[in-house]
Amino acid sequence: MASYHLSVKTIKRSAGRTATAAGAYRAGERIECQREGRIHDYTRKQGIEETFIVAPEHAPAWAHDRSKLWNEAEASETRRNSVTAREWELALPSEISAEDRSQITRAFAEELVSRYGVAVDVAIRAPIWLKL
Repeated sequence: MASYHLSVKTIKRSAGRTATAAGAYRAGERIECQREGRIHDYTRKQGIEETFIVAPEHAPAWAHDRSKLWNEAEASETRRNSVTAREWELALPSEISAEDRSQITRAFAEELVSRYGVAVDVAIRAPIWLKL
């Protein structure tokens, strides 16, 4: 029987996490954290099918650049216990095609943008059985 799960986690400084590191890891990219001066390089990560950013219509152009987006998120919060991002993990059944996973995920991201007025950085990973 196919099932899904959804969980929401916070990216908060008090737990030692950064939005730049989380964004780089999820997308399998290299992002330099301007606040910390560290480079988060996950370009060797495998299994990522698709990545994209959905932002509100009025968002500045940098909101579509992953590195700038997450560095701005880090810069906008100044407290050491700040929540700099939220991570929504949506696990879809592996029986769904890659195209359908993409459409479902894009619709979900667009709903988050519409409801909360935030930019959403999406990384779609291949089902585990496809990575073998």
